[in-house]
Amino acid sequence: MTDATTTASLWEGLQSVLAGRQFVDLTHAFHPGQPHFAAFPDEEREALFDLEKGDGFTAHRYTIVGQWGTHVDPPSHFIRGGRTLDQIPVEEMVLPLVVLDITSRVAGDPDATPSLQDVKDWESRNGTIPAGAFVALRTGWSRRWPDPDAMANRDSAGLSHTPGWSLEVLAFLINERSVSAVGHEQTDTDPGLATSRQDFSLETYVLEQDRWQIELLANLDGLPEAGAAVVATWAKPLGGSGFPARVFAIC
Repeated sequence: MTDATTTASLWEGLQSVLAGRQFVDLTHAFHPGQPHFAAFPDEEREALFDLEKGDGFTAHRYTIVGQWGTHVDPPSHFIRGGRTLDQIPVEEMVLPLVVLDITSRVAGDPDATPSLQDVKDWESRNGTIPAGAFVALRTGWSRRWPDPDAMANRDSAGLSHTPGWSLEVLAFLINERSVSAVGHEQTDTDPGLATSRQDFSLETYVLEQDRWQIELLANLDGLPEAGAAVVATWAKPLGGSGFPARVFAIC
């Protein structure tokens, strides 16, 4: 435990660091009818008590799958014996933010994925990606929220055309740069052409490396590609395999 003087000094130091900084909410507000993985049921919401109906307070019951809206996937989501939400320490929830931007390429090709050259170019501008970073893939895809059809972007054959990660980039980030987590704007880690074949190998890869991820990020536009911090928080269900997250950047 710290004494009162130390605590005051810490807060004063934080105030000076945060003064004038911009806080950017990277989280969609979730609601029934929003885009979601097709195999999951829609959200159901019921007002058990309602001020508008004369009750003394308002309280809702939310029936949702854990992977709902902007959400966290811990290793246990795909990996037997992997860490669950309650086993991820809070120290991993405040991380340096790296933004890898392929928005311009996605505008011309919705199936685009990042290349190792994108990472090398980022590092040539900003230096080595710091160990323990959270790497967010900026694609511009969150501008399509909350339109389910626009997010899925299916062709006449039912194939989804959405951007995603690539194995070469994920392997480099995890094995060579020791990042703690990744995130993206689209519904899945894997590009749409892969998920249309029920191929979730990239998500499996991330989680089996004991990393966690955030899906369906919002408001990555305008963030600096380096130098910011990200805070990712979520509820603490015992043995939890996923939950809506509240994520924000400080830059």
